[in-house]
Amino acid sequence: MPPHPFSALEQSICSAITAAGGWIGFDRFMELALYTPGLGYYANDTMKFGALPGRDGSDFVTAPEISPLFGYALAKQVAQALAHTGTSEIWEFGAGSGALAEQLLSTLAQMGVSLSRYTIVDLSATLAARQQQRLSRFGALVQWAQSWPAHIDGVVLGNEVLDAMPVQLLARCKGVWSERGVGIAQPAQDGAAQRHVFAWQDRSSALRPPVEPEGAHDYLTEIHPQAQAFVRSLSQRLRNGCAFFMDYGFGEDEYYHPQRSGGTVMCHRAHQSDSDPLALVGAKDITAHVNFSAIALTAQDAGLEVLGYTNQAHFLMNCGIVDLMHAAALPVRATAQALILEHEMGELFKVVALGRGAPWTPLGFVRGDRMHRL
Repeated sequence: MPPHPFSALEQSICSAITAAGGWIGFDRFMELALYTPGLGYYANDTMKFGALPGRDGSDFVTAPEISPLFGYALAKQVAQALAHTGTSEIWEFGAGSGALAEQLLSTLAQMGVSLSRYTIVDLSATLAARQQQRLSRFGALVQWAQSWPAHIDGVVLGNEVLDAMPVQLLARCKGVWSERGVGIAQPAQDGAAQRHVFAWQDRSSALRPPVEPEGAHDYLTEIHPQAQAFVRSLSQRLRNGCAFFMDYGFGEDEYYHPQRSGGTVMCHRAHQSDSDPLALVGAKDITAHVNFSAIALTAQDAGLEVLGYTNQAHFLMNCGIVDLMHAAALPVRATAQALILEHEMGELFKVVALGRGAPWTPLGFVRGDRMHRL
């Protein structure tokens, strides 16, 4: 290893690179950067979720932190899904700050919906501890797990979960496709202190994106084997129920559009975004947009039905968020607009519903369904 005042996480990743022969795929790098126990971004004790840039020490905000009306509206969809499937259990993957769980549990109780259990599956022990503190008033109704159960009967939720699953990078340079991975940066030749710990390295690969982007220009993009594996695992375990995933992303035609030549990998820190995941490793989030076509096709191949697909604005409006906004105080109404405005979260964020058994139309997709766009 080159001399450098590495952080503990950088040392760990460098060891993994060395053990792998000097190169690891970006998916492995992203996994280590985010989830290395005690060191990775989601495994350390730094603040992640919040809504006060520069004031609360957080890095980004998700819909439940923007407005409680997100959870209040989603609760209507969850209540309908529980009734339709005849189940009484909710599974939330990657519960973040616990805000969504709190909103759902409170609203469902007010609606008279009886739950047998609300289970949170979160790989981060630090986040789980914060969730437990926030949700303590619900007692034994809320439980935590770190792995898949043998089977699931109920409603599965994932808000901004798929985007945090490691992706592989594919680069087309002068017409030739390679997999872009990470190696250890070489020492500076001018004797100055090394400025970078990690460096990009491309390797020949037979991997290809599902759609060949038009044109001959250089192109960088992602494929999502871990998100697809997650959907297959869900199918293996979901006996009776349905799942709703909310995230930013596109259908396949948009995802591999010729103009999207730089890929979608982004980093978030202190409510600022950048496109360099090799810098400040462990101190910022790393994400990639979701290819919803791949999610839908994987689900179908695994035996699930795609029940609906639309943007977040249509989904929330179908679930009654406009009425909730009219009844809310002006400050709440103002912040909730970000959830549905086209230039905010309304269009970029999508919702997909997957289910077991005969197809049916969940509440959130009665108007504006876009399954024909997948």
